[in-house]
Amino acid sequence: MIVHKQDGWLAARVGTEVLMMSVERGLYLGLSEVGARIWELLDGCPDSVAICDRLESEFVVTRETCAAEVALFLDQLAAQGVVRCEPPG
Repeated sequence: MIVHKQDGWLAARVGTEVLMMSVERGLYLGLSEVGARIWELLDGCPDSVAICDRLESEFVVTRETCAAEVALFLDQLAAQGVVRCEPPG
Protein backbone atom coordinates (compact mmCIF):
# COMPACT_ATOMS: atom_id res chain seq x y z
CA MET A 1 0.00 0.00 0.00
CA ILE A 2 1.27 3.48 -0.89
CA VAL A 3 0.33 6.21 1.60
CA HIS A 4 0.22 9.98 1.12
CA LYS A 5 -0.20 12.53 3.90
CA GLN A 6 -3.14 14.85 3.28
CA ASP A 7 -2.73 18.62 3.45
CA GLY A 8 -4.25 20.69 6.21
CA TRP A 9 -2.94 18.80 9.24
CA LEU A 10 -0.70 20.41 11.82
CA ALA A 11 1.52 17.95 13.68
CA ALA A 12 3.91 18.42 16.58
CA ARG A 13 6.00 15.95 18.54
CA VAL A 14 5.43 16.03 22.29
CA GLY A 15 7.77 13.59 23.99
CA THR A 16 7.31 10.23 22.28
CA GLU A 17 3.90 11.13 20.85
CA VAL A 18 2.65 13.28 17.99
CA LEU A 19 -0.32 15.58 18.44
CA MET A 20 -2.24 16.47 15.28
CA MET A 21 -4.97 18.95 14.46
CA SER A 22 -7.05 19.84 11.44
CA VAL A 23 -8.74 23.21 11.83
CA GLU A 24 -10.67 22.61 8.62
CA ARG A 25 -12.13 19.33 9.87
CA GLY A 26 -12.30 20.34 13.53
CA LEU A 27 -10.39 17.20 14.53
CA TYR A 28 -7.64 16.59 17.06
CA LEU A 29 -5.66 13.33 17.18
CA GLY A 30 -2.89 11.95 19.35
CA LEU A 31 -0.50 9.31 18.05
CA SER A 32 1.33 6.92 20.39
CA GLU A 33 5.06 6.26 20.12
CA VAL A 34 4.66 3.70 17.32
CA GLY A 35 2.00 5.75 15.53
CA ALA A 36 4.28 8.78 15.75
CA ARG A 37 7.12 6.77 14.24
CA ILE A 38 4.91 5.61 11.36
CA TRP A 39 3.88 9.25 10.78
CA GLU A 40 7.55 10.26 10.58
CA LEU A 41 8.43 7.38 8.26
CA LEU A 42 5.70 8.44 5.81
CA ASP A 43 7.81 11.48 4.88
CA GLY A 44 10.54 9.44 3.24
CA CYS A 45 8.92 6.06 2.84
CA PRO A 46 5.27 6.01 1.78
CA ASP A 47 5.28 2.24 1.15
CA SER A 48 3.72 0.18 3.98
CA VAL A 49 6.08 -2.76 3.34
CA ALA A 50 9.13 -0.52 3.71
CA ILE A 51 7.60 1.02 6.84
CA CYS A 52 7.28 -2.48 8.34
CA ASP A 53 10.92 -3.18 7.43
CA ARG A 54 11.98 -0.13 9.46
CA LEU A 55 9.65 -0.87 12.37
CA GLU A 56 10.91 -4.45 12.61
CA SER A 57 14.45 -3.13 13.01
CA GLU A 58 13.38 -0.67 15.73
CA PHE A 59 10.77 -2.64 17.71
CA VAL A 60 10.28 -6.27 18.71
CA VAL A 61 7.51 -7.35 16.34
CA THR A 62 6.89 -10.13 13.82
CA ARG A 63 6.35 -9.38 10.13
CA GLU A 64 2.75 -10.62 10.27
CA THR A 65 1.82 -8.57 13.33
CA CYS A 66 3.56 -5.48 11.97
CA ALA A 67 1.83 -5.71 8.59
CA ALA A 68 -1.60 -6.18 10.18
CA GLU A 69 -1.15 -3.39 12.74
CA VAL A 70 0.30 -0.91 10.22
CA ALA A 71 -2.54 -1.61 7.77
CA LEU A 72 -5.14 -1.09 10.52
CA PHE A 73 -3.46 2.12 11.71
CA LEU A 74 -3.24 3.54 8.18
CA ASP A 75 -6.87 2.60 7.49
CA GLN A 76 -7.88 4.49 10.64
CA LEU A 77 -5.89 7.54 9.55
CA ALA A 78 -7.46 7.34 6.09
CA ALA A 79 -10.96 7.22 7.63
CA GLN A 80 -10.14 10.48 9.46
CA GLY A 81 -8.82 12.11 6.26
CA VAL A 82 -5.23 12.24 7.54
CA VAL A 83 -3.76 10.08 4.76
CA ARG A 84 -4.79 8.72 1.39
CA CYS A 85 -3.95 5.06 0.68
CA GLU A 86 -3.63 3.43 -2.73
CA PRO A 87 -2.49 0.04 -3.98
CA PRO A 88 1.17 -0.24 -5.04
CA GLY A 89 2.13 0.13 -8.68
